[in-house]
Amino acid sequence: MAESQLIQKIGFVLLLWFFSYNLVSAKPELGWSRKAAAEAEAIALIYCSGHGQAYIDGNIVDGRPSCECNTCYGAPDCSIFFSNCTANAESGDPLFLEPYWEEHAASSAVVVAGWHRMSYSTTGENYITIELERHIRMLHFAVGNAVTDGRFIVFGAGSTQLLYALVHALAISHNSSLPASVVASVPYYAPYRGQTEFFDSKVAEWRGVTSEWVNSSKASSNKVIEFVTSPNNPDGLITQSVLNGSSSIHDHAYYWPHFTAITAPADEDVMIFTTSKLTGHAGSRFGWALIKDESVYNATVTYMEMNTMGASRDTQLRMLKLYKAMLAEIQREGDIFAFGYKTMRERWSKLNQVVSRSKRFSLQKMTSQYCNYFNTTRDPSPAYGWLKCEREEDRDCDAVLRAGGISGRSGTIFSGDQKHVRLSLIKSQDDFDQLLTKMAALVS
Repeated sequence: MAESQLIQKIGFVLLLWFFSYNLVSAKPELGWSRKAAAEAEAIALIYCSGHGQAYIDGNIVDGRPSCECNTCYGAPDCSIFFSNCTANAESGDPLFLEPYWEEHAASSAVVVAGWHRMSYSTTGENYITIELERHIRMLHFAVGNAVTDGRFIVFGAGSTQLLYALVHALAISHNSSLPASVVASVPYYAPYRGQTEFFDSKVAEWRGVTSEWVNSSKASSNKVIEFVTSPNNPDGLITQSVLNGSSSIHDHAYYWPHFTAITAPADEDVMIFTTSKLTGHAGSRFGWALIKDESVYNATVTYMEMNTMGASRDTQLRMLKLYKAMLAEIQREGDIFAFGYKTMRERWSKLNQVVSRSKRFSLQKMTSQYCNYFNTTRDPSPAYGWLKCEREEDRDCDAVLRAGGISGRSGTIFSGDQKHVRLSLIKSQDDFDQLLTKMAALVS
């Protein structure tokens, strides 16, 4: 009798464990998210001939979202190619990473409930999600491209919003009745000058080229804020601060293994990064600054609070999901940096091959470097070709290219000369293929 009761008790315990295990481990049935997921999947399956995409928020044609075609393609399914179209190599739209995210759709997708983060606040101070900040620090550590220990982080709507926020913060940290002088080395990213002049602040003004301030007495009597872009936009070269003793804003938008060798962690007092060139999600408008000095950090936070009250909470959620997906694949088969580097290296190599067929054009000289991330010497893979027209009669290189059916960005936009044009290599594969075709025709 005792043996029978013992068997019954054991059976009851096993049955209870079985139901408890299945209750905990069983996957819940999809509820409110099912319709949203089905809608997203249905639109992703709309056929655009491989030359476009359909989006949930796209134009509705005949009751359904329509394809948005790549440059030089048309028709409802983007199947028609217009051969007389101008190749678009102008913008820095980072669509070269679109195929990567198509392959990682499941791990990078986000379903947002209607009640998600309706409040102004989030989990951390200054409108920052703690988990996103933690993953940004993890990402920098994994890549080895920036020191984050002892640094404060500020989020912004892309790096663009942070540029002038930092100018303002550095300017007011200097106790002077004179406005701070903002400078950069040629060729430089145009918004450095454009924003400073547009905002026309009492605390900072644009004062031109960095080289004019070297060994100058005015550098010692003025507060100087130097923009340093490394790798540089437009020529992809590694740069350093020129003015000793000045305040510097180090723009490291392109300091990722896609575009350059990671030789050491960046360790400056003020550094800017952006997801546009990291993941390719330029439209999400998310960037961050790493700041060493607490007073500069507090001034930047105040500026951002007065300006926008922080980066969008929905954007922060999406960034968290993307960074988690990236970290899970780092230095594995699905590594975004290996994918991005392979794509950019091949594009740079192909463009060089075409340009080298003639002495009419030349590209910036770049060398192979040892990369700590890949643990090997890597070939160049810049985001842009800094093309020069070598013939004396081709004084306006931008006009020469446009006559040949190529839309680039004139060197004058970067305060350079008319002999140079920036060609974007980071757009879609269609854009790059058209650029190569047009360049080959010009060269021949």
